[in-house]
Amino acid sequence: MLSPAELEVLYLSARVAMFATLFSLPFAVLLAWYLARHEFRLKFMVEALLQLPMVLPPVVLGYLLLVLFGNQGVIGQYLNALGFQLAFNWKGAVLASMIVAFPLMVQPIRLSFQMMNQQLEQIAGSLGAGPWKVFYSISLPLALPGMLIGSILCFSRSLGEFGATITFVGNIPGETRTIPIAIYTFLQQPNGEDMAMRLVILSLLLAFSALIANYFILQKYQRKLRD
Repeated sequence: MLSPAELEVLYLSARVAMFATLFSLPFAVLLAWYLARHEFRLKFMVEALLQLPMVLPPVVLGYLLLVLFGNQGVIGQYLNALGFQLAFNWKGAVLASMIVAFPLMVQPIRLSFQMMNQQLEQIAGSLGAGPWKVFYSISLPLALPGMLIGSILCFSRSLGEFGATITFVGNIPGETRTIPIAIYTFLQQPNGEDMAMRLVILSLLLAFSALIANYFILQKYQRKLRD
């Protein structure tokens, strides 16, 4: 059985991951669609920036977030004046998770847009449907498998985010202490190995479940393509 402290960590991690996934999804869909359907001169720069969080050291990313969105940061000082604080707050953990997991969400959605039959969109357009109607009635439903896979990957990656989060929002019990931060904290405490091990096992189960879900979604999508 999980202790109250462990349940608190699990609830906070799930809340952060859920909001990170929900807030990332519309931006990921639009960017994935644009990259899949358009060629432009600086496209390689956009793709490099998209992948940058995957190769940057997480501490560097957390420090940049602190410089930009800290209470006295370039942007954060204005948000703080409006009463909206990100640094050392669970909302900042959501932002850090969004940035780290965003590339994982974009790629499967982009692949779905690239693999769909564009003739269906062209036929709908020739029948009088406007671009937005074609997008939400044809393109989005066909991209649903990629959206599901991207959301699962984003949620799972958000659950495991550590470096950027602890640098940007710290280690505050009940506020920013997510599962990986809690594991690190418990390992520093006397007799904390048991709690850490339970959270490690829980993390393994969540990650394995996400991979299994991805597998079955891909299998179902591939069967539809063959049919």
